[in-house]
Amino acid sequence: MLALNDAPSIRHAAADAAPVVELLSAEKIYSDGTRALAPVDLAVRGAEFLTLIGPSGCGKSTVLKLMANLIEPSDGRILWWRGGFDSIGSDGRRLAFVFQDPTLMPWARVEGNVRLPLDLAQVPAPLARTRALAALAHVGLDGFAHHYPRQLSGGMRMRVSIARALVTEPDLLLMDEPFGALDEFTRNRLDADLVRLWWERKLTTVFVTHSIYEAVFLSTRVVVMAARPGKVFKTMTIDEAQPRDGAFRDSPRFAEYCRALSGWLAEVSSAATGC
Repeated sequence: MLALNDAPSIRHAAADAAPVVELLSAEKIYSDGTRALAPVDLAVRGAEFLTLIGPSGCGKSTVLKLMANLIEPSDGRILWWRGGFDSIGSDGRRLAFVFQDPTLMPWARVEGNVRLPLDLAQVPAPLARTRALAALAHVGLDGFAHHYPRQLSGGMRMRVSIARALVTEPDLLLMDEPFGALDEFTRNRLDADLVRLWWERKLTTVFVTHSIYEAVFLSTRVVVMAARPGKVFKTMTIDEAQPRDGAFRDSPRFAEYCRALSGWLAEVSSAATGC
């Protein structure tokens, strides 16, 4: 049997780690009256790779924005490292956000785009350049520092966006469907690269996707959300060897995880449409 509903056969190391970010009965009602989130309780532990998946409008991106402090909850609380957001930015408590689109500056070279957070923080130029080049090497783009975004493919531009997030040396990485617009081959390759980066850095990651296959491949835990209003429906633990590769995608266990997730998504989609 698979490890479902937080009952893994072999516990992932993150299961014993302290929470990095917590939603405590967090609710979101927008100014137009839309209730995006019912009260949600969710804890993301250190070194965990947690993926949010569910039908459109179920509040996945709202949860991510709450975690990033881009929006505030209408009720409830959010804690970062068991404290308030005012401690974010100190050593061991850095946060970075990767959006759906790379949002690169077209007039700046790749190095300049990656250096932007460091330049804004007034990090000395020699150190900023060293860290930018190291971040580019981590995402496989060493040698492209002097290119402009228009000279890169879509997958390479997304790598630049990820490098820009990594250059701040974050402890919590939030990613909102970063590979959704890419072709399947590029997406699979970036997924494999992301797993490797996460594993090497033991980087706490929260990832939003619509892809069942991507969720199973990447995650230590998958949270399925239901809509109207958004809420946590079920949780699946993916207790498999890391870092993962193509052999895992071809395995019977991968297919079994995907079937289980597909069934859960069918349930929440039927409930949302009233079918």
